[in-house]
Amino acid sequence: MIEFNSIDQVISELHRVGYIADRALATVIYLAYHLEKPIFLEGEPGVGKTEVAIVMSRLFDTKLIRLQCYEGLDASTALYEWNYPKQLLYIRLKEQKGLSDQDIEKIIYSEQFLIKRPLLEAILYSKEKAPVLLIDEIDRADEEFEAFLLEVLSDFQITIPEMDTIKAERRPIVIITSNRTRDVHDALKRRCLYHWIDYPSFDKEYKIIMAKIPSIEEDFAKQITKFMQNIRKPDFLKKPGISETLDWAKALITMHKHYLDEEVIFETIGCILKYQEDIKKFKEEIWSDHEKRAEFI
Repeated sequence: MIEFNSIDQVISELHRVGYIADRALATVIYLAYHLEKPIFLEGEPGVGKTEVAIVMSRLFDTKLIRLQCYEGLDASTALYEWNYPKQLLYIRLKEQKGLSDQDIEKIIYSEQFLIKRPLLEAILYSKEKAPVLLIDEIDRADEEFEAFLLEVLSDFQITIPEMDTIKAERRPIVIITSNRTRDVHDALKRRCLYHWIDYPSFDKEYKIIMAKIPSIEEDFAKQITKFMQNIRKPDFLKKPGISETLDWAKALITMHKHYLDEEVIFETIGCILKYQEDIKKFKEEIWSDHEKRAEFI
């Protein structure tokens, strides 16, 4: 099993599995590993927050368990539910065979009738090895769910009234992400190591392209990087992240393109900008200006 003995090693290991991390992020990961604390990652959509959890599961050769947050998410959906239809069917079958109510109750409230949701799944999987638990887009969930999450993160144990208290044998590696659509409560952040992932610099974005798409020509990768760095400067409704960069680069390679020109940019602009208002603004206000256009290619 891998162990993080230095921050430089963290950077190296992440790079080995295709994630280009700066020293600040590597430091947070190193400290979280040794202090056994959750990591709270904030940043714009598409900058690589979720990818941190994915590469951590690869590095530690363990299961990635994802809890996707949304408005209305509650404890039962995140923890567990009883499979009521299966329980009722079992009760009817066993009543026909004359099984006592006490024996039926003992069986229907066992693990075979339990629907395991992400948080319980992480606790149970820890018997084998510590999983990576990704709590994705916590800012989409309600504040009441945050309060519940605080309890789980404090000791990683839950009580199922019909069964028993279940405690994690190994503490999961926890990654919490937020797109900052709303402020997350300080109480949750205090239990985590915090890091803001910003849009990448030119050098970092170029390295990411080369790492993720090794078949791409270096000059072409630099041209794509230059374009992406500049298209984030205007005040668009949604600025493209590194995920859009990679999608665009793969699309261009699929089209057998080796350089950027106006035609291919206009053909594939939907890989980068996802709102019609942004596409219109780019074409009419930015690309039509020869001085601004020169900055892109």
